[in-house]
Amino acid sequence: LQLGIGAIPDAVLQCLQDKKDLGIHTEMFSDGVIDLVQKGVINGKCKTLHPGKLVATFLMGSQRLYDFVDNNPDVAVDYVNDPYIICQNSQLISINSCIEIDLSGQVCSETIGPKQFSGTGGQVDYIRGAALSEGGKTFIALPSTTSKGHSKIKALLTPGAGVVTTRFQTQYVVTEYGAAYLLGKGLAERAR
Repeated sequence: LQLGIGAIPDAVLQCLQDKKDLGIHTEMFSDGVIDLVQKGVINGKCKTLHPGKLVATFLMGSQRLYDFVDNNPDVAVDYVNDPYIICQNSQLISINSCIEIDLSGQVCSETIGPKQFSGTGGQVDYIRGAALSEGGKTFIALPSTTSKGHSKIKALLTPGAGVVTTRFQTQYVVTEYGAAYLLGKGLAERAR
């Protein structure tokens, strides 16, 4: 699994309690991983690259997370964002979020209109790597609306919004209403 930061990746982790033999190869992870490791759900047993290891570039979370990784031989904070390295993990699942997406599948993950909100992170690297991974899949997960009720799925991105993931790279888009598979579809099919 590759998981981004925030509430959506944490919610996804909570829904994986009944799975087994999952592995982590991600730019970063946070507290949501710890419980699944302790339950044996995440053990890296089936990883094709660095079996048994939680591989990340950096970590962000509570003191509990930092205590968990401190001198933990099963955590490798190392290189990860090279799509060539990423794709060596078979069945890699990339889960990222975004600020908004348009009906063609263009993903904006770092700006609100022209205003910089965050960085691109590893989204493009992992989308490319997962697409090249044997059996890999990529997901853009987002709530359909903002906290103020404005749609995050738009006919066109907000003027000035930066495209992080192109429509040609977007595979699955998931909201609270379900999932849409966009890869290889024409514009009309994508909008539907």
